[in-house]
Amino acid sequence: MNAATTLHWLSNLRNLGSALGLERMQLLLERLDNPQNFCPYFHIAGTNGKGSTSVMIESIQRAHGRRTGLYTSPHLIELGERIQINRQPISENRLIDLVEQLRKHYDFIHQTRPELDVTFFELMTAVAWTEFREAKVNLAIIETGLGGRLDATNVGRPTICIITSIGMDHQEYLGNSIAEIAAEKAGILKSGIPCVVGFVPPEAEVVIKKRAKEVGAPLYFVRDRFKNELPLTNLKGQHQRQNAGAALLACELVNAFPVNNETARAALQNIEWPARWQEIKLKDDRTLIVDGSHNEEGINSTSILLRELKSPTVILGSLSLTRADALIKIVAEYAGEIILVSIEHERAIAAEELKKLVPKTFPGKISLSTVKELFPETNQCVVKGGTVVVIGSLYLAGEVLARYYGKKLNPHLQDKLTNRS
Repeated sequence: MNAATTLHWLSNLRNLGSALGLERMQLLLERLDNPQNFCPYFHIAGTNGKGSTSVMIESIQRAHGRRTGLYTSPHLIELGERIQINRQPISENRLIDLVEQLRKHYDFIHQTRPELDVTFFELMTAVAWTEFREAKVNLAIIETGLGGRLDATNVGRPTICIITSIGMDHQEYLGNSIAEIAAEKAGILKSGIPCVVGFVPPEAEVVIKKRAKEVGAPLYFVRDRFKNELPLTNLKGQHQRQNAGAALLACELVNAFPVNNETARAALQNIEWPARWQEIKLKDDRTLIVDGSHNEEGINSTSILLRELKSPTVILGSLSLTRADALIKIVAEYAGEIILVSIEHERAIAAEELKKLVPKTFPGKISLSTVKELFPETNQCVVKGGTVVVIGSLYLAGEVLARYYGKKLNPHLQDKLTNRS
């Protein structure tokens, strides 16, 4: 198989949609001799902050000389970003090889148990576990995709679990209340496995504590460990210091991988994680800020950073009207101008629909455009005004970064969350 053929197959698999549940994943992993049992791993769930926390844990562990595997989603530009060894994304060629290794198992299941055909995300998760085993990593850091209880990553026995935050998001899959969503996230808890809990609402904490008692999982709260001052990190925002607290506490609790406090805290000051209030200096010395905040909890966290800017021009796109409503209300408080765009994704909300959500009281200019128009060439941003902020979705962030850096983006290799028929 050549790369184009394999990627086309992956794209078709992705187009079948997604589905929560563990049976499909368990069957595939059994055929692969359960690679998830090969090495110790940190398992991270949460509404927001799980990617940042995962990267912080990886940085701390790598700073201590350990060979790490990191699995996160979605990717921004290249599919290989999801699977990294010592923070190096796997190459397209390596990804193709791994997918083809697993494809024969997919075909066998499809022929014998078609009702258990795995999804795109499940296949990618199995690819990650396979790569980590073959790369002989010392430990892995695994971020859940959606929820926790029925997420494809919830198939092994981790060394430690982390729940970063709980907020309203993906209600169609996880429930219509904080308590229901917390129950899904707390589904990663397991008997005897410690769990670090970040800053969550009181109603979520009640649910997490109840689940922990039921399964016998000891809980450790970031607020209790860092009563006076959260660890510092170079990523901006108080929410990132909370994530740093969760990452450091989790590393401190794993006796198998002891950490030096000074080394760990230094690692937290050297985090590279694109699209998390990422500042890019433009040719004309203005600043472009790219941020993936996409829901109410996320924009509430970054609102403090927005407030510190002087009437920025904000480029905004979203995949959900509910999310967009919360985003636009806060953006309208601080933006000097709002440019609305339709993200290159089948779930994208049309810019015309987003415009209807802008408060009538917003005094600035509102316009509609496209990422291609705003970033027509490599290293070029034609948006007028001072500081430019891109916000609303990691998919939008990826589209902007791809255009700005002159890279190719394949929107047909991103997760499709609609249920399979």
